[in-house]
Amino acid sequence: MARPRLCGRNEVPRGSPASRSAKRHAGNPERHYNTARPLSINSALPGEDSTRRGWISRYAWGDDYHDVLRERLDALVESLRERFTGPFEARAYVDTGPVQERVLAKYAGLGWLGKNTLLLNQMLGSFFFLGVILTTLDLEPTLGADQLPPPDLCGSCRRCLDACPTQAFVEPYVMDARKCISYLTIELRGAIPEEFREPMGNHVFGCDICQDVCPWNRRAPIVTIPQFQPRVFPQPEENLASTSLPPQDESLYLPGLEWLLGLSEADFRELFRGSPVKRTKWRGLIRNACIALGNSRLRPGTAAHDRISDLLERLAALQDQVLAESARWALSRIQSARNGRDG
Repeated sequence: MARPRLCGRNEVPRGSPASRSAKRHAGNPERHYNTARPLSINSALPGEDSTRRGWISRYAWGDDYHDVLRERLDALVESLRERFTGPFEARAYVDTGPVQERVLAKYAGLGWLGKNTLLLNQMLGSFFFLGVILTTLDLEPTLGADQLPPPDLCGSCRRCLDACPTQAFVEPYVMDARKCISYLTIELRGAIPEEFREPMGNHVFGCDICQDVCPWNRRAPIVTIPQFQPRVFPQPEENLASTSLPPQDESLYLPGLEWLLGLSEADFRELFRGSPVKRTKWRGLIRNACIALGNSRLRPGTAAHDRISDLLERLAALQDQVLAESARWALSRIQSARNGRDG
């Protein structure tokens, strides 16, 4: 199969075969995932309950985008086969192969690579997915031979760089992924490094901050397709009889940290089937919920404090050292809040 040479930022020579290939084979951002819900930087709920809720990255509220986009890309390949009668090869990718989608998209004219390292489009912002079809078809390039990719319109803006809680940006356009909250909460399998725990705040899966503060996302389109709306989980009937708490459905938009902490591995597999959240695995989500609760400023002397302390103490007794240590860290934080109040 003919494949474009993959190049880094500003490495594709203008007019070269690689440049023409990149423009021909790059995917397009047809699927947006920006909903009408508030941004992470504006998402606090009224009342004390807001301090006990986690943040899941916007793209992961609904169904797994890999599945949604792959289905649409496969349909596009089939439509190509109907239109072009000659034999050709085609292969679709949605973050599933060694393809630098953002670079290809840039040289297809879809946008520029912003200071937060994401692809930015003047009309769409950055809340969209990229899908790629590599094909041997000789398609017309998106950009003509005398056209350059869209210019960098970040200008002197530093909002994404300055807003990052863990200071993951080494400089504009360069990120140290080891410090990124998305990496820490999704890809990292061990303990969260101590220096990043407090800056993580209430993040339990991914992070949207560098996108939420970007001025280009102020005009990002709002989507209403069901696949990307937040999943909602009705409270089981058996729980209603065993608690004095008012009935409340759980959602992947600002999920309750106490609810997350109480999920079993079987619960996790069932609730997050077909969800991007499954990538962090049960162990990662519980670890992240512990850290978020340690940052929650949970008020001592309340029923919620007692219930959550009991959950954390059970986790602290586990043989799993990552979960046990994360739970002990959270306990030390909420207990120190109690001691400070008593003193």
